[in-house]
Amino acid sequence: MEALFQGFLNLTWQSFVMFAIGGTLIFLAVKKDYEPMLLLPIGFGAILVNLPFSAVWEYEEADGVLKILYNAGIVTELFPVLIFVAIGAMIDFAPLLKNPKMLFLGAAAQFGIFATVVVAVLIGGAFPSLGIDLKVGAAIGILGAADGPTSIFVATKFAPQLLGPISVAAYSYMALVPIIQPPIIKALTSKKERLIRMEYSDKKISKTTIILFPVIVTVIAGIIAPICAPLVGLLMFGNLIRVSGVLERLSKSAQNELANLVTLLLGITIGSTMRYEQFLQPMTLLIMSLGFAAFVFDTAGGVLFVKFLNLFSKNKINPMVGAAGISAFPMSARLVQKMGVKEDPHNFLLMPAVSANVAGQVASAIAGGMVLAIVPTLMQ
Repeated sequence: MEALFQGFLNLTWQSFVMFAIGGTLIFLAVKKDYEPMLLLPIGFGAILVNLPFSAVWEYEEADGVLKILYNAGIVTELFPVLIFVAIGAMIDFAPLLKNPKMLFLGAAAQFGIFATVVVAVLIGGAFPSLGIDLKVGAAIGILGAADGPTSIFVATKFAPQLLGPISVAAYSYMALVPIIQPPIIKALTSKKERLIRMEYSDKKISKTTIILFPVIVTVIAGIIAPICAPLVGLLMFGNLIRVSGVLERLSKSAQNELANLVTLLLGITIGSTMRYEQFLQPMTLLIMSLGFAAFVFDTAGGVLFVKFLNLFSKNKINPMVGAAGISAFPMSARLVQKMGVKEDPHNFLLMPAVSANVAGQVASAIAGGMVLAIVPTLMQ
């Protein structure tokens, strides 16, 4: 008879806290429509893994279903790179190829990564008990990539024990882009700057160029930072499937079935890393705080870089477009367009913003590879 009540007897206050956190993520997904494809499975996974005895993770010395998924998809980095195939199949690089200087905006918006790494390491130096060395600082700083798969990829390498809070911070703040970015953009720009109109080039990009682009980017990125080849390579492979013109069925499958299935498995598996023993720690609050700071640094870096370019450029760029240089695709581009129309109903910033946004997607993957390559060398 006692066995029937084991679950009740083993409930702890920490379990109820995690139930509340999981429920909050589900609420944000359902009620507020904040990244529902990710926040809902993450929230439910967090509830599942904090049930008494956590049979979905491990039970009677046997791996549970979510631990099997974790070992197969997260530890091996399979889920993040498969997501990149799907993202690549969704991206159209033509607007970026028509306006190549937007590549610099994507690079500038990665400032948040390195700024956050510095802040994290300084905090670790001031409070040694936190155990923040350069690797842990880099795992936290990669939140500045504003890219969930890249954050997971780097965290798995450098700080697997922090994968839960890092992943939740990455996807939560991506979902909150429409709330986080507008006040930063407005604080750093004047009304006159937000009214700048940009001409959209209607020049044609040859199919040869569109096909060669993902191949060339893969080769260059793989030479500069070989460890980023899985991220950049599969992102570009997904794009090559799209633009080749001969794999339409595979392209649609990557954009739909593959993206949906892997997102589902990734979300609930990430939720399963939120066991209260690891999640309810002061480090989680620090990671969430630094994640917010990383997004602020990203947005500010992109906006301020555009303002710097405008000092020397005849054809001005609307500084709001710089904020779209983060990797939160396509939320940030849509936000910039929405803000532009609100300032001037006849201003059309979507295509420049999309150009910066896809540049940020590539730059975040390369930046993640550079972090993985440089940090171990610095620690030797």
